[in-house]
Amino acid sequence: MDTTKQAIEITGEPTMDPDVCRFTASVPLYSEGSVDCSNVDDAQGSPLLEALFAIDGIREVLVYGNSLTVARSTDEEWPILGKKIGAAIREQYATGQPLIAADLKKRLPSEVEIREKVTKLLETEINPYVSSHGGRIDVVDVKGTKVYVSLSGGCQGCASANQTLKMGVEEIVFGNIPEVTEIIDVTDHSSGRNPYYR
Repeated sequence: MDTTKQAIEITGEPTMDPDVCRFTASVPLYSEGSVDCSNVDDAQGSPLLEALFAIDGIREVLVYGNSLTVARSTDEEWPILGKKIGAAIREQYATGQPLIAADLKKRLPSEVEIREKVTKLLETEINPYVSSHGGRIDVVDVKGTKVYVSLSGGCQGCASANQTLKMGVEEIVFGNIPEVTEIIDVTDHSSGRNPYYR
């Protein structure tokens, strides 16, 4: 009896976007950085992506390490859709074959391209709003699919800074640039103009 399928643990975590859910597996799914796939054609040659896009209602998949971020285009509830996603992961992993095509990574944007995209989004969509509160957000660095940002002005040390980042910035960036998997605040909030103002 093959116990490979039973050995894999997979957990789902909702995001701010109700149509996006992150799944984490107890085994590595892709070790060459990250891959973002938003259509069936790009999925060709990657067994895991092919299996996921064969599920009705899957419109985009981002694979990074042992995590899988899935966007849906259906009203099917995540617990039901998640079981199908979990079954696809286990089935493909059990084959012992590479889950993602070796050349798929070449289609992904580089760290420089991600930085340019996020910076443009900050300047056009986010900073105009943040500046009305006397603040500003800038990209400090990009490592892989993680974006490091710094908050300045009225945002530095503000008690609402974390909420602004989580409820506003992340939602906009993740919704527009799906290859970004994490936004990390590296601001020294203790030296802000109004540190932890309440």
